[in-house]
Amino acid sequence: MSDKVDITLDINGAAHAISVEPRKTLVDAIRDDCGQTGTHIGCEHGVCGTCTIILDGEAIRSCLMFAVQADGRKIRTVEGLADGETLHPLQQAFIDHHGLQCGFCTPGFLMLAANALEHNPDIGDGELLDVLASNLCRCTGYQNIIKAVRAARDTMRGAKV
Repeated sequence: MSDKVDITLDINGAAHAISVEPRKTLVDAIRDDCGQTGTHIGCEHGVCGTCTIILDGEAIRSCLMFAVQADGRKIRTVEGLADGETLHPLQQAFIDHHGLQCGFCTPGFLMLAANALEHNPDIGDGELLDVLASNLCRCTGYQNIIKAVRAARDTMRGAKV
């Protein structure tokens, strides 16, 4: 058994000082050691996108990274989307447009879409579809997810005008 390493994960603005084995994945540390269970674990191979978070401003698959690699870096999870009791426009759009069924893939889609919209508020439909195609959903058939993200994009774009 390997020795543990002391690290601090900065998740949604809160510091989490934890001790982890060097081989522990970031998604496991976020969930098990920091209690942020909104980030889900799916395939554990970086294929499904369920574990998508935003690390230093970029959407990443947290199952493909070791927790020690995120020491001191800014992590944003689905728990950090809402502003207190006010839902993020993406969260509201997923509700309004029935963008989820079982909800297992939803945190990953929300974080992927939030990152895309924050980087490019004027993202076109074609590029948006390319971005969303990297995450998998087994329940919805994707159409309502796409509608929800488009609606959020339009809402967020309108808020900035």
